[in-house]
Amino acid sequence: MIDWLKINSLRDEIGKDDFPEVVEIFIEEVAEMISGLPPKGSRDTLGADLHALKGSALNLGFADFANLCQIGETRAANGDAAGIELEPILKCYEESKNAFLSGLENGKLT
Repeated sequence: MIDWLKINSLRDEIGKDDFPEVVEIFIEEVAEMISGLPPKGSRDTLGADLHALKGSALNLGFADFANLCQIGETRAANGDAAGIELEPILKCYEESKNAFLSGLENGKLT
């Protein structure tokens, strides 16, 4: 679900002091993007929205969430945006976020 090697690498790149700010910004930006997802009847931008979410997810090691965004992005590109179920994608994000925050609290970072 979470790519802790990616997260450790990111934290090493940006520094331990700045890492919490990056996490906070990520969570805020993803929440904003999710709240702006189009409703089921209007899906013109869903592929691009899922692409943006995927990029953010990959940057912070949310591997399963990024994978679901990629699947949805591909479906949208193939003309099936209306058939994309957002609930499993959003549920995966919440589960990933909880696992990530729990892992941070429980010393998953080396």
